[in-house]
Amino acid sequence: MSHVIETKGLTQRFGKTEAVKNLTLQVPQGSIFAFLGPNGAGKTTTIKAFMNILEPSEGTATVFGVDSRRLGPDQFSRIGYVSENQELPEWMRVGQFLEYCKPMYPSWDDEFCGKLLKQFSLSRDQKIKSMSRGMKVKTALLSSLAYRPQLLVLDEPFSGLDPLVRDEFIRGVLELTEQESWTVFISSHDIDEVERLADWVGILNQGRLELAEAIVSLQARFRKIEVVVRGEGAIPKTLPEHWLTLEKAAHTIRFVDSRYAENETEKTIPVHFPDCAGVTAQPMSLREIFLTLARTYRLVA
Repeated sequence: MSHVIETKGLTQRFGKTEAVKNLTLQVPQGSIFAFLGPNGAGKTTTIKAFMNILEPSEGTATVFGVDSRRLGPDQFSRIGYVSENQELPEWMRVGQFLEYCKPMYPSWDDEFCGKLLKQFSLSRDQKIKSMSRGMKVKTALLSSLAYRPQLLVLDEPFSGLDPLVRDEFIRGVLELTEQESWTVFISSHDIDEVERLADWVGILNQGRLELAEAIVSLQARFRKIEVVVRGEGAIPKTLPEHWLTLEKAAHTIRFVDSRYAENETEKTIPVHFPDCAGVTAQPMSLREIFLTLARTYRLVA
């Protein structure tokens, strides 16, 4: 499997503060990779490092196999980038802005650009300064897609967007990536939204990468477990480390198994809970998994 983005031991310092710590990450070609974490986790700093906006303090980052510090016009013409803090020339109309961008990208596709204008309900005559935030985000996205980039980087693209615009944005990205087989790297804390998009996920916590894997694999190994016990059902002092966020209420014990194996987990539970009267295991959404891990990281920190 080839990787569009790869980091090895990437560390980013600002004075004595380490915003990103020894991050080793691989983003498979053709994937929609969700980069999750709370505000301040280091997501934007990581993006700036592999986009050559910041020079890594230690370690390396490569994009298309090229060291991030040596990225040039050839690589940037294959990358689309949309950030929540992206500023557009508000004095321009949409059409003027697109004509301004066009000469910078040899692969600019006028026919495709026209199709995107219709898909995003944008008019060339619209003044950017009079547009809503959602329309401005769609304009930025259009200008980053019209040259058919091989990599699309989205840094908190949903911030401040209303539900309808979010839905249109997601539908547009999904449809286009399916058609074009692009790689998408999306940094966000809006987990419900990225769950509809992504097939890979990485979770960053205080600058450290806690996990990175296919969402199918992640959801296959996480289960909400509920154990009904007879009597008091005391909780043993020693339990498997992969049983997370354990809680007890009356005769019910709940926890998350992060290494669930069908039948095997069910066999293991009575060993630790001899008074077990019944066990249920339920699949988890990406949001539920993320919240479980976030609580676990907070307890460990």
